[in-house]
Amino acid sequence: MPKPLPGELTFAAPRGAKPPRHLADLTAAERREAVAELGEKPFRADQLSRQYFSRLSSGPDEWTDIPAASRAKLAEGLLPELMSVVRNVSCDDDSTRKTLWKLFDGVLVESVLMRYPDRVTMCISSQAGCGMNCPFCATGQAGLTRNLSTAEIVEQIAAGMRSIKAGEFGADASGEAGAVRLSNIVFMGMGEPLANYKRVIAAIRRLTDPAPGGFGLSQRGITVSTVGLVPAINRLADEELSVRLAVSLHAPDDELRDTLVPVNTRWKVAEVLDAAWDYAERSGRRISIEYALIKDINDQAWRADLLGRLLKNHRAHVNLIPLNPTPGSKWTASRPEDEREFVRQLKLHGVPVTVRDTRGQEIDGACGQLAAAG
Repeated sequence: MPKPLPGELTFAAPRGAKPPRHLADLTAAERREAVAELGEKPFRADQLSRQYFSRLSSGPDEWTDIPAASRAKLAEGLLPELMSVVRNVSCDDDSTRKTLWKLFDGVLVESVLMRYPDRVTMCISSQAGCGMNCPFCATGQAGLTRNLSTAEIVEQIAAGMRSIKAGEFGADASGEAGAVRLSNIVFMGMGEPLANYKRVIAAIRRLTDPAPGGFGLSQRGITVSTVGLVPAINRLADEELSVRLAVSLHAPDDELRDTLVPVNTRWKVAEVLDAAWDYAERSGRRISIEYALIKDINDQAWRADLLGRLLKNHRAHVNLIPLNPTPGSKWTASRPEDEREFVRQLKLHGVPVTVRDTRGQEIDGACGQLAAAG
């Protein structure tokens, strides 16, 4: 049994009531046991899993393959309501939709659906709040409330997939609302995913296990972000997954990163990148280096040059993020000319770089803003 991660100990959520048990919390064997405990035949577990993961059923009335007398008992015992919509807000011609969810204990979390010409991406939360305390991040400033359960993570995706299936989320290039399909999932919403390691990994298994055990999504379409919890990155490499790792670096030098990403006082830039390169080697996946460009803080040309020197000749791609400022914050996006020079410096070192498509600014699009507004 692996030892608990330092992140799980240092940033443990307060004790309180646990989320109700849900089908998505359980492995295939555990589901059969749970169904038997409810007085049903074990094969009902596969039927229930197929309804949830494959058919995206929204309620027992649709379970035509399960006897009517068994539906209510199975629904109550294994498919309780985990979250309810507080509100949806949309922009970009309804190609971006952010949802504020209320969990069973009143805690608020967020998810975002984003439709592009060639894909639909969903950004999901793994914690309510965050314990990493990055000063430019709305979620980080709110602090950590608690970890989400495996099922609370999975249900965000299930809800997004149901919405797409029902034609509620815009239209694709052909104009047919129901033709789009969720293809990419990024653990870049509220929280530090690797500080909720066990539940995040279990959620990834549910997302990628073939039917009826899971949604059957591709591991290569999943990205897990981290501020740099080195022991957890090493542990992730041992999982032998092919998910992409995204490292939220935000500064190439320890002096500044100690301030912008406080966990850097524990694991320095060199240690974080060494762990990332090992993950790239073992997974065969290129590392995404996330870098929020902040005016006059981390957007200097010399820092771009240093970043380029650190990343060149490695499997890395830099994702520059124009900062989506939070109300009242001193932190704001870089000037366009500084952004262009930063890109130029990285390219001089042969480092691939893109500037993230900024979406959702008019709907409190930055992580944690909608929850902070309540």
